[in-house]
Amino acid sequence: MRRQIGFALLFALVVAAPSRAALPAIVDGQPLPSLAPMLERVTPAVVNISSVAVVRSEDHPLLRDPFFRWFFELPRESRRKRSQSLGSGIIVDAQNGFVLTNNHVIDKADEIRVTLHDGRELSAQLLGTDPETDIAVLQIPAENLLAVSIADSNRLRVGDFVVAIGNPFGLSQTVTSGIVSALGRSGLGIEGYENFIQTDASINPGNSGGPLVNLRGELVGINTAILAPSGGNVGIGFAIPSNMAEAIKRQIVEHGGVQRGIFGVTAQDLTHDLGQALRLPANSRGAMVTGVEAESAAARAGLRPGDLIVRINDAAIGNATDLTTELALLRVGDRIRIGIVRDGRDHLLSAIIADPYEGFIDGATISRVLRGARLGEVVDKSSFGTNAGIEVGAVAEDSPAARSGLLQGDVLFTVNRARVKTFDELRDAVSGGIRTIRLRRGRQLVTLASR
Repeated sequence: MRRQIGFALLFALVVAAPSRAALPAIVDGQPLPSLAPMLERVTPAVVNISSVAVVRSEDHPLLRDPFFRWFFELPRESRRKRSQSLGSGIIVDAQNGFVLTNNHVIDKADEIRVTLHDGRELSAQLLGTDPETDIAVLQIPAENLLAVSIADSNRLRVGDFVVAIGNPFGLSQTVTSGIVSALGRSGLGIEGYENFIQTDASINPGNSGGPLVNLRGELVGINTAILAPSGGNVGIGFAIPSNMAEAIKRQIVEHGGVQRGIFGVTAQDLTHDLGQALRLPANSRGAMVTGVEAESAAARAGLRPGDLIVRINDAAIGNATDLTTELALLRVGDRIRIGIVRDGRDHLLSAIIADPYEGFIDGATISRVLRGARLGEVVDKSSFGTNAGIEVGAVAEDSPAARSGLLQGDVLFTVNRARVKTFDELRDAVSGGIRTIRLRRGRQLVTLASR
């Protein structure tokens, strides 16, 4: 009988205290590990961004007929629709009210509203964007803001714990956690310059522009995209490194936009076989120079095909993507140090980043039809054949040049059936207006008729 009672008491004690028995001994009686203290510092810097764009809906061709509209008493104005986009952002400068987000969150927006952690809703000013890296900088007129600290994303390692914060599906201040799955992801076709942090922290629609932070609560990335073959999250998300975002923000704040220069070099990854052929150490990494444009910044620095670029300033270069990324963050006029390996020896070169539009002019100085185009004289460039022409270096969106059909990279060689190789010849050709333009577009010949 005593055995039975003793057994019953023991069983009762075990059943009565399951929570204590479930706790690991190392935390028994101690506070449980939690991200809450860090998040309490960071989440006040996370904002909800809503943007509204007014778009015109396409009319049926019959609706463009004045008689048809008169007969059916239809209004003359085309219909307009309001398109709304939701995303996230992160305050990176409390004093000036600077907010980082994705360009695609606010692209073509007519109105941008920012909702703070404390519920305040503000109208935001767009300071500038960079579609090539998908970064945008907003400014909000508010006091008592809290900003996040920015970490050096070059110090990230695969396996580091990270936390994503944002507003997925409109669910504000949602927090998910994971690890850094990979670094330096590129070739995804998402942006022009890709050097993504890959993470398995859950990122969903509405997270775009929100922060990816480390366990110290420091910003290491801006969440921007997911790989979703089935339409939902599969644990593969991508973030723009904080170093890239900060460099782009600095240019936008100082200059209103990104002033990318040109270096004039092409490169490829250093493969194992190539390294052996060049008798490089087995662990060598870098970007192998395959071409140097004549009279470019790279040529003036003394770079040659076959050089192995291993460092730009203080950044190590492990492959061609690293080189492209570092050069994309440099401004016109920046002086850089280039560490290379040539014939088995280390060399240090220096260069000044050149202006890609040096010698280009505004098309408006030649014709109102060409307003919005940056034009330059092309002299015997192999990519355009042996004939010279007028290169279109850039075309502003919705400009007369864009509406006429011109694209960046086009090379004009006849205007109104007159051969044009210089600005003076172009001015003479358009003196009576522009009727037709013949140009090269890649390997195609295209004729445009002026509207």
